[in-house]
Amino acid sequence: MRKNIKYMLNFKWLFLLPLLLMYGCSKEEKKQEVKEKISANTSEIGAPEKSESVIDVKKEPADFVPEGYKIFEKSFGDLNKDGAEDCILIIKKADPAHIITDESRGKLDSNRRGIIILFKKGQGYELASKNASCFSSENEDGGVYYAPELDVYAEKGKLYIHYAHGRYGYCTYTFRWGKSDFELIGYDESSNTGPTVNSTKSINFLTGKQLDRTNVNEGAESGDEVFEDTWKKLKTTKLMTLSEIKDFDELDLSVY
Repeated sequence: MRKNIKYMLNFKWLFLLPLLLMYGCSKEEKKQEVKEKISANTSEIGAPEKSESVIDVKKEPADFVPEGYKIFEKSFGDLNKDGAEDCILIIKKADPAHIITDESRGKLDSNRRGIIILFKKGQGYELASKNASCFSSENEDGGVYYAPELDVYAEKGKLYIHYAHGRYGYCTYTFRWGKSDFELIGYDESSNTGPTVNSTKSINFLTGKQLDRTNVNEGAESGDEVFEDTWKKLKTTKLMTLSEIKDFDELDLSVY
């Protein structure tokens, strides 16, 4: 009899053991699910919401002109190769304190000028780059000669800032749209005596090379120059951006 009871008890435990194991596993799984849900909820609460950057599009180019400035010149051209006509504004500060009286030229506006570049977006424009005071006044004293004439224009997807020095030559800065601003990729200058070219300089900031050409035929007429070429490797290839240039008149490219 005792053997039968013992046998029945053992048989009972054999039957109950799998059920207990299944119950225990099920309980642990439920605990794990609860933990995961709590963790997920905590992560969602603690994680900051991602805010998408809002592009400020305005209808008219004049809407981008800061207070205290006026539009000096306006031109158009494709500057990011999307086929749309972007806008180049040359702006000028309107500060009465910089209206001066010159002894020989009379009343002059000596306020500095700047540049705003706008990309065409649908029916409006968005700001691409801005530098409010990088150009001197058009009434700057040129010394024995008149001050260089500034010409800013778009051509083949690039921005050109050109200074004409009359019979003394010219210099041109070439910019191209980069990741977030216009980057200086080229510089060209010509030093002349009337129509005769004395020397030229061409810098390619993308390839890191500079070509200097010097006329070694002294007294040559225009077209009879004989040039000696000198190549130079730039010290740095870091590209300068339009918005960081404080004054084109004082821009030092010797750092390259």
